[in-house]
Amino acid sequence: MIYKFTILSDEVDNFVRVISIDSEAKFIDLHNAILDAVNYDKTQMTSFFICSDNWEKGQEVTLVEMESSSEYDNLVMDKTKLEELLSEENQKLLFVFDMMSDRVFFIELTDIIPLKDLDKAICESSEGKPPVQLMEEEATAVVAKTAIDENFYGDEDFELDELDEEGFGEMNFDDSTLFSEDPKF
Repeated sequence: MIYKFTILSDEVDNFVRVISIDSEAKFIDLHNAILDAVNYDKTQMTSFFICSDNWEKGQEVTLVEMESSSEYDNLVMDKTKLEELLSEENQKLLFVFDMMSDRVFFIELTDIIPLKDLDKAICESSEGKPPVQLMEEEATAVVAKTAIDENFYGDEDFELDELDEEGFGEMNFDDSTLFSEDPKF
């Protein structure tokens, strides 16, 4: 049997990947197909979660064996076949690709094609640019584009002694500007 998965991101509107894979393939094969389809580094920790129709996390399938206090068994990608946990169209999965920021791809088993096999996974459709793999990459890219120098805060003539004890500049207000007889709210 062939499983066809549609993969979406809530971070990028026009991002879609469609991957076909044999039902007897293991989760590690789907993992690799997804990462290849989005050109992500394969050394990062990832996990799949089988989800309810409302995207509530259920059974987890991890990249490496981990201790878990979960009510579910500890399943590992290279030992678990897709068909062991997936059997119906419209089943939902989350693929956590950035563990530190809990960022995911939303995956739906959109088609099951019986009586056919695939030797390896195929990315059948690739639309849109994927989100950056790790949030720290995005932050680093922003900092790299920003020239930080002595003028970064907007005042090259700034003097530290201009600040009062609380770190605010001294301002002179008279009582009439702070409290007026006719407040306008």
